[in-house]
Amino acid sequence: MHPTQPAKMLRAYGDRQGDGMVQMTFVLEMPPSARARECAKKFAELHGLHEPLVSTMEQCAEGYSYFVVYGHSEHAVDPSLIDVPEVRTEALSREEIEHRIHTRLGRKIVVVGACTGSDAHTVGIDAILNYKGYAGDKGLESYKSFEAYNLGAQVENEQLAERAQALGADAILVSQIITQRNCHKENSAALIELARKQGWRNKVVMLLGGPRIDHKLALELGFDAGFGPGTKPGDVASFLVEWLCGDRDKAVMTSE
Repeated sequence: MHPTQPAKMLRAYGDRQGDGMVQMTFVLEMPPSARARECAKKFAELHGLHEPLVSTMEQCAEGYSYFVVYGHSEHAVDPSLIDVPEVRTEALSREEIEHRIHTRLGRKIVVVGACTGSDAHTVGIDAILNYKGYAGDKGLESYKSFEAYNLGAQVENEQLAERAQALGADAILVSQIITQRNCHKENSAALIELARKQGWRNKVVMLLGGPRIDHKLALELGFDAGFGPGTKPGDVASFLVEWLCGDRDKAVMTSE
C-alpha cells in the first residue's frame, strides 16, 4: 500500500462487510450442560467477543466439552503497517529452471530432505521431492538438473547432517508436521545450531516446511526460507534456482 494513501482498517467479515464476526473453538473440562454453555459464553467474552453465541456444544471425551462460539470483535488491523518477508510466489517454468541450472551452474543441484525428530509424516517431503509430486506438479526427482534424496521419516538431526555433508548437498529440506508443545520449533532450531557448531551452516541452503510453517517463522528459527500449506515442487525449485544462481533478492521479497 502506498504510504500517502489513507489507511483502510480491516475487520473480520461475517454476514456483512466490517461486522467483525469471528469464530472460536475450544475445549473446557466440563461435561455438556447449561452451566457449561454459560461458561463457554463467559470464556468468549473474556477474549473480547460481544454477544457470543454457542453454536456447538458436544462431548469430546468423558468430562470434556467441545465448543464453537460466534461473536462480534471490535478489533481491526491496518494492512499498511504490516511488513513481512515473503518467499516468491511466481514459479518459473520447468524449461526455465532447467536452462538456468545448465547455463549458470553447469551441474546438478543436490537436495537432501527428511522429516526429522519423532515426526513420522512424510506427506509433505514426499510431495516436494518424489517424482509424483503434488497437484499435478512433479517433484524435484523429475528434473534433470536436480539430484534429490528423500531420507524419509524420524531422521535425527545428526543423521541428516551427516548424510547431507556426505552427498555434498546444496540444500536441505526439513518437513515438520507434528507441532505439539512446539516440538517443530525446538527440533528445527536444534538442526541449525548443529550446523553452526559443525561449521557448515553458511555452505548449505536450509529450507523448512509444514502446515504450521511460514517464511517469517523459518527465518526466526535460522532457516533461509519457509514454505507452508499448498507449496508445490515448482515453488521450491524456483526458489533454489534463484538463490543458488545469485538472485537472492528475487527469491525473497518484502511485502509493501
